[in-house]
Amino acid sequence: MQMFQQIAFILLVAFAIFLFGRKVKEIKSNINLGKEQDISDHKAERWKTMLLLAFGQKKMFRYPLVAVLHFIIYAGFIIINIEILEIVLDGLLGTHRLFAATLGGFYTFVIDFFEILAVGVLVSCVVFLIRRNMLKLKRFIDNDLDGWPRTDANLILITEIILMGLFLTMNAADRALQLQGNPHYADHGSFIFSGWLSLFLVSIRPSTLVGIERTCWWLHITGIFAFLNYLPYSKHFHILLAFPNTYYKRLIPKGEMINMKNVEQEVHYMFEPELATANGDAQTQTQSFGARDIFDLTWKNLMDAYTCTECGRCTAACPAHQTGKLLSPRKIMMDTRDRMQDVRKNIKLNGSFKNDEKPLLHNYITAEELRACTSCNACVQECPVGINPLDIIFSLRRALIMEESNAPAEWNAMFSNIENNFAPWKFSPDDRDKWATEME
Repeated sequence: MQMFQQIAFILLVAFAIFLFGRKVKEIKSNINLGKEQDISDHKAERWKTMLLLAFGQKKMFRYPLVAVLHFIIYAGFIIINIEILEIVLDGLLGTHRLFAATLGGFYTFVIDFFEILAVGVLVSCVVFLIRRNMLKLKRFIDNDLDGWPRTDANLILITEIILMGLFLTMNAADRALQLQGNPHYADHGSFIFSGWLSLFLVSIRPSTLVGIERTCWWLHITGIFAFLNYLPYSKHFHILLAFPNTYYKRLIPKGEMINMKNVEQEVHYMFEPELATANGDAQTQTQSFGARDIFDLTWKNLMDAYTCTECGRCTAACPAHQTGKLLSPRKIMMDTRDRMQDVRKNIKLNGSFKNDEKPLLHNYITAEELRACTSCNACVQECPVGINPLDIIFSLRRALIMEESNAPAEWNAMFSNIENNFAPWKFSPDDRDKWATEME
């Protein structure tokens, strides 16, 4: 029987790792669909940014209560999973609480710490479920989250509650068996929460208790492996991607706009046409401006989309969204991710990408959304994991205007004035300083 359980466990571990690795490889391939971008500068500053934003969750602590609850869940996810190492080794070797004899009294301290975190995670998840489904904060009930995204968020919280409940029940049944003197469950002392729960179980028959303990053990570890493989399909993949994404976060000031070199070149040609004539190949090269699809965005833009937590802080801070306009920075990131997934299905079906005439621009993200953006950087400032929706908006809007000449009449009038008068106003350069003649 023990050998059968070990074989079953080995197969479970291998299958879970295989599925997770395959999905992560697919996501990496999707991110690599973007254009190359060299982000290898200022390594020390990048490590500091990653530690502060991803590990320390610096931006979250502008909202202390929520930040503490979120940090408990985050710490629980990272630290309690150290306990998985013992469970995995027990499953592979056929042992029970492998580290208990080696660590002695410190083992009880470690499990106590894990149980405190487990209860903290459980309570925090309940609070977040109430915030989402009973208090119904505006950013959680926006249309962006209709359908699967809202279900996804609730499902993750419920799963974490179940996993923590199984962990505590497993320990409680284990402790009850210790109190009954079961020879296969050595006495390792009473744990802080499960020790109290075990008092309600100690009167149950030993065979039933063993069944409870083993069932909770299997459900707990199977649930963790299932959760691991669910992450890449969920917004909660940010738990892993937050670290590289904050490392590669843009470090220059938020208000500094980075122009494409070919855009700058075209502007130079507009102001000094003789440069275009002097450049022999300038007239023959076909230039493309901005982005119409994910292939025109950078790999960092696509990583941003996969890192999005769908928390909605960007959208809540967006002044365009606040005034009822269609723009939602959160939706921009979700749409970009949806397009990547659709492109991957296309590649799997055809062997390579076959043009489906459904680019990101217009089919996923509309011109109305892009025009509503005021370029204020509020969304960039708010994002807790260093995502830059504005970069994608700029790229798509460049293509909209420079490739399609698709702009409101007011914008076109301004563009015409800049081209002809070198300023946004309808005054010739010779007449622009006439106002000064009226002054003494």
